[in-house]
Amino acid sequence: MNYQETIGEILTSRNLTISTAESCTGGLLSSKLTDISGSSAYITLNLITYANEAKMKMLGVEKEILDTKGAVSEECAYQMAKGLHNLTGSDICISTTGIAGPTGGTADKPVGLMYSCIYSLKKYKIYRILKSSDAPRIQMKELFAEEVLKNIFEFLI
Repeated sequence: MNYQETIGEILTSRNLTISTAESCTGGLLSSKLTDISGSSAYITLNLITYANEAKMKMLGVEKEILDTKGAVSEECAYQMAKGLHNLTGSDICISTTGIAGPTGGTADKPVGLMYSCIYSLKKYKIYRILKSSDAPRIQMKELFAEEVLKNIFEFLI
């Protein structure tokens, strides 16, 4: 299934908007969503907030969350998505934060771990995604982005 095409059709038919705040996917999710002709009708704003400073400044992620829970956490993913909603007013806001590797993993937060949040005014859902740490970084980003597209589709239906 071409999730981004179906997502676009759903958003268009419901007159909804979408925005993304990406860290570990580095804009790949945004790229996939904008691969669809006419996506400017429903995409409001896509940000790459890779550095913690960007997460705090652009999205309002609390320094305390970053210091205590870390950027790769449910709490950070939630604050990224909610902050994006506050910034854009988009109907659907998505965040991604994780460890694409091959370095940076720990026993508690291994390479291949990602948290994503899909946020709307009516509901939100946080996803914990764990992919095989054997995948090269570029493939890991692809796996993360595809999983998030699937999650957006399921969130919308």
